[in-house]
Amino acid sequence: MRFVDEFRDAEKARALAAKIARLCEPGREYKIMEVCGGHTHTIYRHGIEDYLPEQIGLVHGPGCPVCVIPMGRVDDAIHIARQPGVLMTSFGDMMRVPGSGGNFFDAGAEGMNIRMVYSPLDALKIARANPDRRVVFMAIGFETTAPSTAMTLLRAAEEKIGNFSVFGNHVTIIPAIKAILDSPDLRLDGFLGPGHVSTVIGCRPYEFIARDYGKPVVVAGFEPLDILQSIYMIMRQLARGRAEVENQYSRVVSWDGNGVAMRVIGETMQPRPYFEWRGLGFISHSALRIRDAYAGFDAERIFDLPGVRVADPKACQCGEVLKGVLKPWECKVFGTACTPETPIGTCMVSPEGACAAYYNFGRFSRQRVKEASPA
Repeated sequence: MRFVDEFRDAEKARALAAKIARLCEPGREYKIMEVCGGHTHTIYRHGIEDYLPEQIGLVHGPGCPVCVIPMGRVDDAIHIARQPGVLMTSFGDMMRVPGSGGNFFDAGAEGMNIRMVYSPLDALKIARANPDRRVVFMAIGFETTAPSTAMTLLRAAEEKIGNFSVFGNHVTIIPAIKAILDSPDLRLDGFLGPGHVSTVIGCRPYEFIARDYGKPVVVAGFEPLDILQSIYMIMRQLARGRAEVENQYSRVVSWDGNGVAMRVIGETMQPRPYFEWRGLGFISHSALRIRDAYAGFDAERIFDLPGVRVADPKACQCGEVLKGVLKPWECKVFGTACTPETPIGTCMVSPEGACAAYYNFGRFSRQRVKEASPA
């Protein structure tokens, strides 16, 4: 396949859906978690659920990096931005993530200097051009974006740009998946492995899921046929009583990942003892912090942070959505008080968030989903 249209062929989609249906055991219900928020977006943009038998339910996982940032970390970032001479930079997705007292846009309206960037190197460029400012980059994301932050740290150290620092919030996917597998309130039959993360870490780290928990994992691409083929591969494993890690996204993902990317992450960062995830609580060794050798570029050491844990708004049920316990439309404020324009929870902020995906593509209730299903 060479062109995007070939990954969106309706006839091929129906053929895959028929194969999936034939693998369903009568009377059995299946739950498959798509770990990555990019998969959630594809599923609801292209109506993938409508091609699947009712026996198969897709569960949304914690693979949206914006969605898992707890409110206290946003408060810490705004606290940094409030300090004299600070220019805070951030990816666009972070600008509307709510803290306890507002988001980055609100902070900017109050006079704090906050800019959106597309890359940590953009933030470094701003630091070069503004030597009188203390430029801070709020780093977020899974292993997918960590290499770019690592390379920026290396560049800053090489050029001795002392007015640049990173407020690190990079999280790692494997401890989060293990926390979900150990959760008593969720039963899963298999996983769609995250494609973007896997371009960096490869497929090997998921082997414990099949070995220790007996769950199939298929690392999946992001087009409609990628998703359907990956579900078919999971169902085929289940039908044959197998539990293995398979790589559907082999055109991009290698089994052992990107060694260069992993080396630069390892050189500049190390696992934190624990880190708080929205909806999942504190998970050990589930995030990265900057190594001592680069302490001069670590905003957490440069600035005195409040570090206060902030509870989510009572009306928000992002935590249950992130764990797959609730569908977004089952949240009490979904589509009413909580919309992409006025998000209460982080799942409604990013396009990769489950709530935003449901809202943007008209999935407001179970009834609407059924009515949208193809004849």
